[in-house]
Amino acid sequence: MSVFVGIDIGTSGTKALAIDESGRILADAMETYPSYVPKPLWSEQEPEDWWRATVASIRKVVRKAKLKPADVRGIGLSGQMHGSVFLDKNDQVIRRAILWNDQRTAAECAEIEDRAGGRKRLIKMVANPALTGFTAPKILWLRNHEPRHFEKTRKILLPKDEVRRRLTGEYATEVSDASGMLLLDVAKRSWSKKLLTALDLDVDLFARCYESEDVTGQLTPRAAKTLGLTTDCVVVGGAGDCAAGAVGTGIVNRGVLSTSIGTSGVVFVHSDEVKIDPEGRVHTFCHAVRGKWHMMGVTLSAGGSLQWFRNELCRADAAAAKRKKQEVYDVLTAEAAEAPPGSHGLFFLPYLSGERTPHADPDARGCFVGLTHAHTRGHLVRAIMEGVTYSLRESLEIFDGLGVPVRQIRASGGGARSPFWRQIQADCFGRKVVTINTEEGPAYGVALLAAVGGGAFKDVPEACAATIHVVSETAPNRKVKRYYDRAFAVYQQLYRSLKDDFRRIGELEG
Repeated sequence: MSVFVGIDIGTSGTKALAIDESGRILADAMETYPSYVPKPLWSEQEPEDWWRATVASIRKVVRKAKLKPADVRGIGLSGQMHGSVFLDKNDQVIRRAILWNDQRTAAECAEIEDRAGGRKRLIKMVANPALTGFTAPKILWLRNHEPRHFEKTRKILLPKDEVRRRLTGEYATEVSDASGMLLLDVAKRSWSKKLLTALDLDVDLFARCYESEDVTGQLTPRAAKTLGLTTDCVVVGGAGDCAAGAVGTGIVNRGVLSTSIGTSGVVFVHSDEVKIDPEGRVHTFCHAVRGKWHMMGVTLSAGGSLQWFRNELCRADAAAAKRKKQEVYDVLTAEAAEAPPGSHGLFFLPYLSGERTPHADPDARGCFVGLTHAHTRGHLVRAIMEGVTYSLRESLEIFDGLGVPVRQIRASGGGARSPFWRQIQADCFGRKVVTINTEEGPAYGVALLAAVGGGAFKDVPEACAATIHVVSETAPNRKVKRYYDRAFAVYQQLYRSLKDDFRRIGELEG
């Protein structure tokens, strides 16, 4: 039997998932780890935690599925995008990795645009503007603020690619994740020599770039022994979490779009050709499908907004639900369902980590607007769900404006597991929202990539067609849709009204 394992190095933990040659899931496992916030809006993790979680989750999957070491023929890697691992000449991690949701690099983004000759020229070079979450600004931040660390740096890897190095001994990445570094010529699918020169960065700092199903190496004897596997196991390029999740949900053909609500929220659409938003509001990256691209918009704190509400304002309820063996999210959702659409005029702006699409504003702050004595906790929860959905709709409307065809919307992530939140999406988007037979996301996507690289399927579209199909549909309520159309205009105006105030708040924080 040939088995393929997908590994997703996420923000809250690492997930491992095993499939057979037909794509059937055999077992999965999850290991968590902490994040660190040394200063407001900073976000860091220890790469060693990713490795420990990878080892533990793979060993759990092998044990749960009762696999023999030689059964595992391939591994695919996914992970949080944009993070930065700085290695010295001895492959030792120099400092904690700076993550995708870190917002410290506003000055470096301005520096990148200046060195590139302006925002428009930068977008022509790498298909995207400089955003605080991307990797390139983090590299310049290290050079500007921690010069001794920068001088020691010999390699800069993305999170999943640091795990790859521990597995194979190779410095390798692939085009989908590399697109989010702001250093890749997305159209040519290779490092941008023009931008690297402008930023005075040596191309040797970066890994060799592959397509997502390409084999990038095999397990070293040490890694194989640690994992309980064999050196005959190959490791394929894999994909950044967004592209991997798209493979795992079958977003590999023209006209199919996904909305994913996890910690962040992503609106992702496949494209057969390079399409670039000249205003830089949405991203254009290489897809995990060979020779294809995708566009996506990102809400930095989507499910993360509801998680914040649960963790900080519902601790007693969470403890009570746990004692009753209930999920506190179910309790909160039931309360939200009692509130009417629009939550009696209450809006939530989900900018707890700043915002990316369409504002690219690290100073943006989360807030409730419209609170009165009449509002209950259920109204607040519904307003959070609606605010996140409005934010996703902003990306969808940009795609519509650019003429990107959308025939079907597939919902995934934690938000897709809630019928109530799916209905809010259908009503807000005014389109049918479907779910599919798998909810495993990026880990499943890169397991399929490993299966393609291992010869079980001829290519990624064939793998998805053989394993993924629609299982449910949620149609919009036209009356509620008309209400949301009016409310959406108010939601958009709120950011414009508060933008300057957000900046002033940021200045107060220093």
